[in-house]
Amino acid sequence: MVRRKPRMPTLWEVPDELWQRIEPLLDTVDPPKHTGRKRVNRRRIMDGIIFRLRTGCQWNHIPSVYGDDSTIHRCFRHWCEIGLFAQIWALLVSECDELQGVQWEWQAADSALGKARFGGAKLVPTPPIERKTARNAAF
Repeated sequence: MVRRKPRMPTLWEVPDELWQRIEPLLDTVDPPKHTGRKRVNRRRIMDGIIFRLRTGCQWNHIPSVYGDDSTIHRCFRHWCEIGLFAQIWALLVSECDELQGVQWEWQAADSALGKARFGGAKLVPTPPIERKTARNAAF
């Protein structure tokens, strides 16, 4: 009989202990309204956002278990506008700093490079190319 390794937790779902820290912050920054439609499950929305950011898929390719893709995108835009992600980051960094879990001497950054849409900005004119003359050809 083959023994399987225990499954690792997924990388795109918010763990319970982290959600217990995020939810009160979300309630203060974006409290529920007293009228209107019932609010969607915000934890599922956060899981959908994390899935999108970790996989790099398009918004309309997020699995339906996380909810409607347009709702997830709308919540993401709203949470960015109200600064929720910056506050979550500040909360986590302060907790790590208290626990001395951040090694400030060594840090790394990750980036993704892609082709500029429509050729990018055209702010700098292209320098003219010198014509070859007999004098320049000698060198």
